[in-house]
Amino acid sequence: MTDVIVVGGGPAGLGAALYTAKNGLETTVFDTDGTWMHKAHLFNYLGIESVDGTEFMDRSREQVEDFGADLREEEVITAEETDDGFAVETDAGEYEADYLVLATGTDRSLAKELGCKLTDRAVVDVDVTMETSVENVYATGAMGRVEEWQAQIAAGDGVAAALNILSTEEGEKFHDFDTPEDAA
Repeated sequence: MTDVIVVGGGPAGLGAALYTAKNGLETTVFDTDGTWMHKAHLFNYLGIESVDGTEFMDRSREQVEDFGADLREEEVITAEETDDGFAVETDAGEYEADYLVLATGTDRSLAKELGCKLTDRAVVDVDVTMETSVENVYATGAMGRVEEWQAQIAAGDGVAAALNILSTEEGEKFHDFDTPEDAA
């Protein structure tokens, strides 16, 4: 059993995985590399003057792996709540975790399968931490937004989910603030 399973490896999923892995939670990311980012070129991402979407994704994956996340190229077929957390079945096996972060773009089928409430605009209903109506399930990026599909927004949603998970684990508000002395 892992601490956090992230389904989707675009900016939202990798944003969540970066912070959970960096801060000591065992994190597994499932992704089929079908992100829209391969069609993008970033000119409007904070700190990046210009980068091809595929290059951005390669750098992002490398960074997330460097912090200890386990990235697996497997398709998640089903997800369900268990007595101990959540179980996902992929095309290669079954996995369990305490927390589940959904970052599957506009594909909301896993959220629906888990019983997450949708809004009247048919997006997943989330709070400011990206938590859904199902405790410890988070929906990030385009899952909870009506046509606000932008990489920077998606990454921020992922980070919001991660910080809430870390706060839950710590039992108090968690702040990820590096100083030069502790920066890796």
